[in-house]
Amino acid sequence: MAVAKQYIYIVQSSKEKNVCKIGITDNYGRRLKEYNNITGVSKDVEFKYMFVGEVKDMKKLENAIKKEFSANRVEKNKEMYLYNEPWFNIYVDFIKRSQLFIKEILIKEDNKNIVTKIVKRNKPSLEERGVTSQELLKKARKVDNDEFYTRLEDVEKELSMYPKSIWKNKTVFCNCDDAVGDTEIRTSAFPLYFIKNFRELELKKLICTHYSGTVDLFNQGARGYVFTKFGYREIDFKKEYPEGYTGSFDHPLSLKILKEEADIVCTNPPFSRTIDYWKLVIESGKKFLIISNVVNAVSTAYIHYFMNNKVWAGYNEVDWFLTPKKELTRAAGFWYTNINIKDRPRYKQLKIMPLKDIPSKYKNYDDANILVVNNGYIPSDYKKKFAVSARPILNGLLEKGYKIVEEKKYHPPKNGKEGFAKVLVQKE
Repeated sequence: MAVAKQYIYIVQSSKEKNVCKIGITDNYGRRLKEYNNITGVSKDVEFKYMFVGEVKDMKKLENAIKKEFSANRVEKNKEMYLYNEPWFNIYVDFIKRSQLFIKEILIKEDNKNIVTKIVKRNKPSLEERGVTSQELLKKARKVDNDEFYTRLEDVEKELSMYPKSIWKNKTVFCNCDDAVGDTEIRTSAFPLYFIKNFRELELKKLICTHYSGTVDLFNQGARGYVFTKFGYREIDFKKEYPEGYTGSFDHPLSLKILKEEADIVCTNPPFSRTIDYWKLVIESGKKFLIISNVVNAVSTAYIHYFMNNKVWAGYNEVDWFLTPKKELTRAAGFWYTNINIKDRPRYKQLKIMPLKDIPSKYKNYDDANILVVNNGYIPSDYKKKFAVSARPILNGLLEKGYKIVEEKKYHPPKNGKEGFAKVLVQKE
C-alpha cells in the first residue's frame, strides 16, 4: 500500500492581504477546494496557494513553524500568520532549509478550474539572491508611522501580573481605537483580552471605542462607535454609533464615559499624542494601565508625574508592535500605571552599593561636578543629587528611598558637549 504524501502549504484569501494560513495536508488540491467551498469562490473572496512543498513529516515541520514564528501567529489555535512579502520569503526559506523538506510544488490556477502541476521552481533561494534572513526581517519590520497594534501576548503578560481582585465589579475603559470586530483579527488586543476573561475577572462592564481616523486599523469603517459588554453571555453587548462621534479619547462623549463610568483605563495611546493623553487620564483620578515610550521617565513633559507619585512603571517593557499592515515593528515601549505593585521583579536589576564599590567605568563627574552613574549602579551612601537614565526609574528606584529632585531632564555636560538625557535623583 502506497504511503500518502505530505505537504506544507501557505494559502491566502483575496480579502485579507495582511495575513496568510500555513497548514498541512495529504491532498493539496482537495484542501484548496475545501477553503473555497467554505467561503464561496467569488471575485471578492477567493483562496489561492502561495506555496506548496512536499515534506517527510508535515506535523513535525508544522510544530517547528509554530515554535519559530510564535510571535507572528494571529490566532494561537489556528493556522493564521502575519503576512507581507519579506515575511513570506522568511517562511518559505525556513521550510526549504528544513531537513524534512523534499521539493516545492508550483500551483497553476485558471479562473474556473484548479489545475495542479509539479514544475521546477525558477525563483532563486535567499542564498542565491545574496539576501539574508536578517535583512528580510529588517525590511519586514520597517514602518513609516506611529500607529501601532499592541500584541495580545504583551497584554496577557502584563495584566496577568496583577491580582484578579482589582478587576472585580469594575468597569474597564479602552479608549484609544480599541475596536471590537466579528473576528479576533479585527479586534484590538485590549478588548480581546477582557472579553476572553470577562467572567474570570468578574468584570462589571467593558467599554471600548473605535476611532474614525484616516488609518482604519481594524477594518471597522470610518464611523466612530462605542462598544459595551455588560454580561457574561456572548449576546450581552451593544455597539452604538452616536452622531458626530469620532471615537477620539478627548471627544466629549469619551470624556463623559471616562468621568462617569470608567474605573480602570487600559489601552495603548498613540505615541504622538501621549502628552495630552497622560494629562487627561492622570487628572481624571482613575486607575490606569497604559503603554508609552520607555524614555518618558526622563522626558520633561512627564518627569513631574513620577516626581509626585502620580505614575510609576508597570512590570514589563514592550519591544514589538504590529503596524496597520500587521507587520512587526520594533519600538521602545513600557507599561505605566498607578496601580500598586508589590515585590517588583526588576528590583534585582538595581545595583545599590557604596559609591566606592561602583566600578569606575560606570561612574563619573560631568562638567558641573554632578555624579553620573550608569548600568544600573546606584550609590547607597551618596547624599548629593546624581544623574541616572530612565532604566533605574523603570526598575523601581523611586520605591527604594530615592526621589527625583528636578522636574526637567538633565543632559550631563562633558567636555562642553551635552550627554544623553538623564534625570536627577537623590537619596531621601
